[in-house]
This record gives sequence, structure tokens and C-alpha cells, in this order.
Amino acid sequence: MNNKYKRKTILLLGLLLVIAILGIYKGAVDISAKDLWLIENRPILYLRIFRIITAIVAGCGLSVAGIVLQAILKNSLAEPYILGASSGAGLGAVILMVLGVSSIYIPGGAFLGAVLSIILVYNLARQHNKINEQALILSGVIVSVALSAVIVFLISVSSKDTLHSITWWLWGSLQVYDYKLLILVSVVVFTGVLISYLFAQDLNAISIGDEEALHLGIDVEKVKKFLILVTALITAGLVSICGIIGFVGLIIPHIMRLVVGPNHKVLIPASLLSSAIFMVGCDILSRTIARPLEIPIGVITAIVGAPVFIMLLKRKHMPKA
Repeated sequence: MNNKYKRKTILLLGLLLVIAILGIYKGAVDISAKDLWLIENRPILYLRIFRIITAIVAGCGLSVAGIVLQAILKNSLAEPYILGASSGAGLGAVILMVLGVSSIYIPGGAFLGAVLSIILVYNLARQHNKINEQALILSGVIVSVALSAVIVFLISVSSKDTLHSITWWLWGSLQVYDYKLLILVSVVVFTGVLISYLFAQDLNAISIGDEEALHLGIDVEKVKKFLILVTALITAGLVSICGIIGFVGLIIPHIMRLVVGPNHKVLIPASLLSSAIFMVGCDILSRTIARPLEIPIGVITAIVGAPVFIMLLKRKHMPKA
């Protein structure tokens, strides 16, 4: 890593530290630095630290999942939310909840739902063993909307009070109270992130073209299938603790490609830090923009992400001079 990238990394680390500290003191009720550390305010302190950690884990996982999907599908609009993986994971989790299955198995249901939804979208967009980019986005949006509709239906007809409260969770929530579950999901997410980084050179080759990657000795189809499972695992783990949060895997990778370039060896670390900053910032907004009420963080990321998605979509179809 050259000096230019080192300076940018240090800057991003500094911004993350500053916004994390801000996230500890800002919330539905602002508490001074001196009072926050008092014994009676310790529960609030711990809750806010948990939220910051969850925001960082979620941001890192979603951005890397977006980077991987964009590389292997060669489409800058691909990300877990757009391709239906988040909705699939949510549906898998909700089905198990409706059936009264133990919460221990919820992450497994979310993982299966994420994998099946990605496979469905992939096959719907495949024409003569090739992926049509327009069909991919259209298929992802349709599958995502359809699965979301099924989720709402299941919640509506359910008589369980606990299931109705999941509506909030499905729009994204960083209120994680089980530190053991947070640790487990963090291990899963960062294992997936590490695996993705180890495949950085393969992603560089595949993003250029399958034929070029084959000439370099890369088993393209095998790598794609494996990384799709990795992204599904990351997405499922995150959905199981913080619900469906969209557009993070779209916004951050796109911005960071403009800043550091397309090399995945640099893009992945830069996106990790940037997404962590973005998610902690969105969490602060969700807690303060309408206080004392809290806005689901998925609403904040959607408000920011939807215009970026439209801009990217228009740019891809803009005629070249």
C-alpha cells in the first residue's frame, strides 16, 4: 500500500473514531460526557456501545457483500438488497418464527432464504448460460418485492404478538441486547470478509471478464458459486440480528471506487472503513432526527441510497458520446 492510500486509511480511521465517540454521546437524550459514565447511566452507555459495534459489523458485511456480487456479476448495481438476498433471508427467518421454531435456528433459516433467493434471481436472469444485466436487476427487484410481500402477509395473518413487533426489525434495527449473538454474527461476518479479501485477485480478474480469468487459471464458475454462498452467509448473519438494511452495499463500493480505484486489494479495506462510518452516522441520525422517536435505520439508508441507485441506473443507460 503506497503513501497515498496510507494517508486515506488513517483519515478514515480518524473519522470512524470521531463518529463512534459522537454516537456514544448522541441519542434520543443527549448525556454529557461526565454524566454518561455514572453508574446509573451505565445501561445507556453499554446499549450505545453495542449499537456502534453492530453498526460497524453491519456496514462492513453489507459493503463487502455488495463488492463481491458486483464483481462476479459484473454489475455495479448488484448488492444483497437489490438482488433479493436480504428479503430472502428475512423471509426465511420469519417463516421459522411463524412455525415457533427456536431462535437458535433463525440464522440458519435466514441463510437458506438468502441462498435460495440469490439462486432464483441468478437463474431468472440467465439466458443461454449468460447473465443479462437488465434482466438481473429486474429479476432482483421483482423477487425482492415478492418476498417482502410474503413477509408482510405472514406478519398480518399471524396471531402472535411478538411477530407483529418484527415489522420494526424488518426495516432495520441495531438494538442488539444479546452480546453472545453479536459476537457469533461478528465472527461469521468478518470470516466472510476475510475470505472475500483473500479472493481479491480473483475478483479483479473476474470483473474484467470470465475469459481473461480462465486464462489466468481461475475456475470461474467454482469461485462464483463459492463467493455467492459467502455473501449469502454474511447477509443472513446480519439479517438475523439487525433486519433488512438496504443500499449500503451499493452506495459505499461505488463511492470508494471513485476514490481508490477498482483494485479489490485496496477497495475492500477502504469500503470496510467507509461503510462503518456511514452506518454509525445513519444510526446517529435515526436516533436524533425525530427524537424522542427513533427512525428504523433501514429507512435512513433507503432515503440516502435510492437517489444513488437511480443515478447509477441512469448512468448505465446513458448514451456514450
